[in-house]
Amino acid sequence: MAMLQPLSKESIGSEFRDGLSVQDYQKKPVIEGVQIIALQSFVDDGGALAEIVRVDDNGHLVLIPEFKVRQTTWSQMLPGTIKAFHLHYNQEDVWFVMPYDRLLVGLFDARENSPSYKSTMRFVMGAGRAQILYLPRGVAHGLANVWQNPANMIYFVNQRFDATEPDEQRLPWDILGEDFWDIRKG
Repeated sequence: MAMLQPLSKESIGSEFRDGLSVQDYQKKPVIEGVQIIALQSFVDDGGALAEIVRVDDNGHLVLIPEFKVRQTTWSQMLPGTIKAFHLHYNQEDVWFVMPYDRLLVGLFDARENSPSYKSTMRFVMGAGRAQILYLPRGVAHGLANVWQNPANMIYFVNQRFDATEPDEQRLPWDILGEDFWDIRKG
């Protein structure tokens, strides 16, 4: 049996060579204070289970001890929905997207004195993974459901919502460009 020989760029048809590229697999920078925490999932022949949060006797999250839960909310996003962008002056969020769903998350650091000021993050939550996302105040955040099925999330906040004085500052959904929310092809 003949040994397989490695190929080179010149081994690829000339009409395809100029289109060749390599995907970037480097770890992406994280906005200062943002945490993506993988949760332990247990899967057996009867289903799956993941503990989303554990709260101590004082109402603080065990995984994020400075975060005291004041309200928990469930949200569903229909296909084609974009909910972006907004930020809080005082509130912090912890998000959980159901592992059987998927949502595109977009973040950017709007805190002028932050070492990661103007940095952006774009990633998928859910998609088979159980994880929580911690969002510090001043980090603009949004979600898009660019797929075909409704998607569900639960989020925890450290401040109760007050409709008479909402701590919610809105920014345009396309402040990072309309294409920010597009599925990247290639």
